[in-house]
Amino acid sequence: MEPLPEICSLIARHAGPGEIASVQTGIPDLQVTAARVTTEPISQVYEPAFRLVAQGAKSVVLGDKVFDYGAGQYLVVSVDLPITSHMNVASEREPYLSMGLILTPATVATLLLETAASDQSTAVASGMGVSKAPGELLDAVLRLLRLLDHPRDVPVIAPLIEREILWRLLCGEQGAMLWQIGLADSRLSQISHAIKWIRANYAQILRVEDLAQMAAMSLSSFHRHFRAVTSMSPIQYQKQIRLRVARARLLAQSADVAAVGFAVGYDSPSQFSREYSRVYGAPPGRDAARLRSVPTLEPSQG
Repeated sequence: MEPLPEICSLIARHAGPGEIASVQTGIPDLQVTAARVTTEPISQVYEPAFRLVAQGAKSVVLGDKVFDYGAGQYLVVSVDLPITSHMNVASEREPYLSMGLILTPATVATLLLETAASDQSTAVASGMGVSKAPGELLDAVLRLLRLLDHPRDVPVIAPLIEREILWRLLCGEQGAMLWQIGLADSRLSQISHAIKWIRANYAQILRVEDLAQMAAMSLSSFHRHFRAVTSMSPIQYQKQIRLRVARARLLAQSADVAAVGFAVGYDSPSQFSREYSRVYGAPPGRDAARLRSVPTLEPSQG
């Protein structure tokens, strides 16, 4: 029997009713999402995760790349990436349904220690990739979701199934990307350190030379690897983070636009408004007002 129909049923039931619902389940790091309407594009930062679409479809934009994935396909994210996404296939009759599992370097590293395989490419992979889910992976996902109806089994069995899911991913098309997550001295790990610094210090003046030193790379090598992973330059990455933080603040409360711009690192209100409009298609205040009136999904969800 095909696993997708039961996966859909479990996600829909545990995500609950509502036009858009995203639930952190009783299994740590596992989230289920259901959307019965298509959504407006929302800007957010994806952290390392595995996301499977069981029904419907979603579009994710990273820099100048577009990743479309639908039923039976999965997305892997290996580093913190500023993206814009929306559910583009969803309805009351056939809602968008997905599950997501957080990936941690420590978990990947532990699994790598238990395998003798060493033929993974040393080239830096993109920080995001989409593939079709093989039957073995779907079967493991189904067994993990079934545990939501058996909470007493979760502490013992869930970690075992999560390890199997991770192993299936490591052996699949996106395996090279995951392989590098678990290697402390990999190029991906070094770029990840720089990315985390930018996210934590987005309002500060950015010196790319300092980031290259932090990553233990030459300036040219750092630029090349950073773009390979994120599809953008360090300066562009910082700008994306600044604007996403500003948009979230404006959406959460009717704050003074100029004050928000200064808070995220802009010295000039006009520059803030100009760059914001270039990315989101409208000035900050008008864009935030529009977003409050349309269906969206909370950041980090879906």
